[in-house]
Amino acid sequence: MSPKTMGRRKNHAIAIAAATIVASTAPANTEERSGVHPGPMTRQEAFARAEALTALGRQMFFDPSLSASGKQACSSCHDPNHAFGPASAAPVEMGGANLDQPGVRAVPSLRYLQAAPAFTEHFYDSEDEGDESVDNGPTGGLTWDGRADHGKDQASIPLLSSFEMGNKDAAQVAASLRKAPYAGAFKAAFGADVFDHPQDAFDAAVEALGTFEQSSADFYPYSSRYDAFLAGKAQLSAQELRGRMLFEDAAKGNCASCHLSEPANDGEPPQFTDYGLIAIAVPRNPAIAANADPNYVDLGLCGPLRTDLKDRAEYCGLFKTPTLRNVALRKSFFHNGYFHTLRDAVAFYASRDTDPGRWYSKKTNGTVDKFDDLPKAYWGNLNTDPPFNGKKPDDKPALTDAEIDDIVAFLGTLTDADQAGQQDKPPRQIVRSK
Repeated sequence: MSPKTMGRRKNHAIAIAAATIVASTAPANTEERSGVHPGPMTRQEAFARAEALTALGRQMFFDPSLSASGKQACSSCHDPNHAFGPASAAPVEMGGANLDQPGVRAVPSLRYLQAAPAFTEHFYDSEDEGDESVDNGPTGGLTWDGRADHGKDQASIPLLSSFEMGNKDAAQVAASLRKAPYAGAFKAAFGADVFDHPQDAFDAAVEALGTFEQSSADFYPYSSRYDAFLAGKAQLSAQELRGRMLFEDAAKGNCASCHLSEPANDGEPPQFTDYGLIAIAVPRNPAIAANADPNYVDLGLCGPLRTDLKDRAEYCGLFKTPTLRNVALRKSFFHNGYFHTLRDAVAFYASRDTDPGRWYSKKTNGTVDKFDDLPKAYWGNLNTDPPFNGKKPDDKPALTDAEIDDIVAFLGTLTDADQAGQQDKPPRQIVRSK
């Protein structure tokens, strides 16, 4: 990537962050101007503030002192050397005050979230993306269940989660910030008395983290070989080209129906997600401690972590469609980390219904416990588009083994240039829950 291009992208990232800062400042004459709520700003002031908050957020992102254990930073789970996703193959990470509390969901990557829309139950594509008249249903938000709309909202979740960074409240985070080596910069950005108001300090902290996560060089560089291919600057192998065709073929992989692979009409690079939420019945993962309780079921959009839609049965079992950019770096897949190879993740789509015994556990009578992590009351929510397509056991799967290999090869072209050296490294090992 040329220095000129990098400069444009850096300026674009600062512009996005500046626009976010301007939008979130207090309206004139309605709230007292302060460091935390600076009020109306000129364009120049907004850009300068965005740059300052980006630098501050970067320091915070790598600071383990912001956790109750003093040993876990944001980067501990969102490793910049693994596209800001987990480096380990464990399905969930350990957290809490003593790093002995297991999570309940796989850690997602923080890359390519900058264009995610706010959550809505009724999403209509823009003119640049598709048919504006089609209701695409529940779409948007961040996290596996879309319960956070902005980077600052998402950043607050792990800071206060009992099984993540483990702080008991905003005051504990503020106390850690007060002692941090960048406390002076924090006060310069948010006011000399910011630490006298713990909730203000916490709000300022997540704003800085959210601003950092708009840094294009870090979080959306669009530097993969596929991006170069779309720009006419690289070639794909014959196998990768076959994989791309199968990925986009509505009668075969049909992956592109959710993981959009073509540039938008306005030329924006493909995000490899439509930001929708979908139910596909990934097998129950016994490696997740919470699943030892047979009454515990993670139903995604309708709970248990998200509570505002808990009574919406039609949403039970739906989880966010993640971007497939940098997917070849992952060592565990889907919301519960059940699969540990990309090939198995693709093969699951091809044979979920034609060979359920390959994926699901057995009942006590020896029969296959199909859809074993989704109560039968919600089976009507399952996606049945190709490659599922209403197939039954012993039907011919939508993809052959060779075609699965081709799709996996294509997905390898989505790894960003700065991550390419990580693709074949063994996973970092961590202590698993017992």
